Amino acid sequence: MLVLSRKRNESVIISDNIVVTVIDVRGDKVRIGIEAPQDVSVHRQEVLEAILREKLKFSENPSEESSGSVVN
Repeated sequence: MLVLSRKRNESVIISDNIVVTVIDVRGDKVRIGIEAPQDVSVHRQEVLEAILREKLKFSENPSEESSGSVVN
């Protein structure tokens, strides 16, 4: 893991097209802004983990509607 120190309004560039900027620092919280191309997904870790849990749950128990069966 790369650990950097940044002050308010300072940025880090990732792979020439992702910019992470420190917006504000208040106590133990840091607000950051992320500029990335639209095809790059950016999620908070807990949100990504929830998305992955839902995908796993769905893949283990797909509903009949999404399995391609036809009901008349």
